[in-house]
Amino acid sequence: MMQAHQAAVGSKAFGPDSLLLDAEAEIERICGWLRETVAKDLRKRGAVLGLSGGIDSSVTAALCARTLGQKKTVGIFMPEHDSDPESLRLGQALAAAIGIETVLEDIGPSLAAAGCYARRDGFIRQVVPDFGEGWGCKVVLEDALAGRGYNISWLVVADPQGEQSRHRMPLDVYLGMIAAANMKQRTRKQIEYYHADRLNFAVAGTPNRLEYDQGFFVKNGDGAADFKPIAHLYKSQVYQLAEALGVPEEIRRRPPTTDTWSLPQGQDEYYFSLPYPLMDLCLYGLDHGVAREAVADGTGLTPDQVDAVWKNIAAKRKVAEYLHAEPVTMLDQTG
Repeated sequence: MMQAHQAAVGSKAFGPDSLLLDAEAEIERICGWLRETVAKDLRKRGAVLGLSGGIDSSVTAALCARTLGQKKTVGIFMPEHDSDPESLRLGQALAAAIGIETVLEDIGPSLAAAGCYARRDGFIRQVVPDFGEGWGCKVVLEDALAGRGYNISWLVVADPQGEQSRHRMPLDVYLGMIAAANMKQRTRKQIEYYHADRLNFAVAGTPNRLEYDQGFFVKNGDGAADFKPIAHLYKSQVYQLAEALGVPEEIRRRPPTTDTWSLPQGQDEYYFSLPYPLMDLCLYGLDHGVAREAVADGTGLTPDQVDAVWKNIAAKRKVAEYLHAEPVTMLDQTG
């Protein structure tokens, strides 16, 4: 494990410095693991991954390019009708910076043909009957500091004039909207595996530790991959590697986004409810047995608020158990 972690707690006050690591040493460690995993364990020639213009896919692509080679790392852009054009531009900037080959696949027509947008809009109209052409939408999460131990989601819509309103959703509406949105991630993964199969490459997954631990991925969607090289790194540490790997500064400055809904949205608003630096520290403190008072001092939260975040983490871990689970069979019940 990373030596910086071992000495962080106890030798000095708990805080952002607790997540500092030797970026160059960690890059070399990951590259060694990648080389062994892709070539020997998976027996593949290279790696394919979706590029979103975000920090996680950028770092994963840079690690693959450094380890496997620029010509053996292929990035795939998969915009759709709700995508922010900035995501494609930044993804292209990353590909140019690290010199990898790319493919552009517009999945919007496929999603429309499968009814992704129509199904979503139909559920929204159960709550907002006027919702239609020219409107925008997103799903937002209640503040994790509420301390309930469970999450309440809200539907936010904007009419063609930009006027926003917020609505409680019946469970069937919420589940229907999420099911429709998940079609995007599963369609993208289908495209990734098509290119991986034709090239005899492996598919790289891009979750960081926070996302992996808390289930911020779609089962058999962006959660599907052959290897996940940054799943052990807190998001704060992914940013440290990004700088060392030469990821363009404008990508490193960009706030983490979901790029799932038609209205702009950050990851903290959609899933984590707190900015990632605070979530990282709370998760690290919980995982390493740091007292809640020390975590409170290091994050600026109160001890009761830390308890609320930890309760929220525990609840999401229960959801993540299903997302991580392998298919259930009866093989262990047969002779």
